[in-house]
Amino acid sequence: MTVLIVGGSGFLGAELVRQAAVAGHPTAATYATRRPRSIPGVQWHALDLRDPTRVEAVMAEVRPRVVINASSGMADWAVTAEGPVRLAMAAAKSGSRLVHVSSDAVFSGTRVHYDESCLPDPLTPYGAAKAAAETGILLVRPDAVVARTSLIIGNGRSVHERTVHELATGARAGVLFTDDVRCPVHVTDLATALIELASGESNGIHHLGGSDALSRHELGILIARRDGLDGLDGSRLPAGLRADSTVPGPLDVRLDSRATQRRLRTTLRGGHQFLMPTP
Repeated sequence: MTVLIVGGSGFLGAELVRQAAVAGHPTAATYATRRPRSIPGVQWHALDLRDPTRVEAVMAEVRPRVVINASSGMADWAVTAEGPVRLAMAAAKSGSRLVHVSSDAVFSGTRVHYDESCLPDPLTPYGAAKAAAETGILLVRPDAVVARTSLIIGNGRSVHERTVHELATGARAGVLFTDDVRCPVHVTDLATALIELASGESNGIHHLGGSDALSRHELGILIARRDGLDGLDGSRLPAGLRADSTVPGPLDVRLDSRATQRRLRTTLRGGHQFLMPTP
């Protein structure tokens, strides 16, 4: 199957591109500003999701069987909310299967535990944009997959891992919150699960979080131990409360991914497993 990875230059997108190419799928990918390095067998296309003409042009050129949208426009409404709906309209027109990556930011944390039946109640502009994209996509393309995920970690290349290194070495000031809880997932597991969903016939909402609920500070300690940066007590990682800060957003959001996990061959490992130090 021909696969188009939208946002292929990003952290998750790059792993999706790698796995699709290794699996032998004809693969195309998009970037917003800077063209990534060449990868054998991968065609790169510049794409601004705010431009409906360009969206149509890329879809017509690639003619993908499957589109996986891993793009991120943060709180930019035109990119994060409206762009995916334009993509869904183009996918509907071409008959392409669509898998859209959403976020646990669509939830407020009031319930703490969220399965696929829970309705979005976002607190931030980013969460609101992600929730709007979900609604629009499923209206335009009811057979699409909307996959909500959480903090994405992976072999030292994620934002959170870089932050932990900088805090542990004193390269930056700040704290890791002890009351900000998520279900982090490894980028390799997440990409594998997304490609598995894209290859199947599932539709609707799916949750793809890791099996462990961890605070950002607990996650930081696991990263530091894996990378030999800290002692067992985590003393070199400053801790704080998000509730005492000015950082907006929910505190405790735990994606319940058990229903989706039962449908998948891919195992969504928890942080204690994928961050275990190598002997």
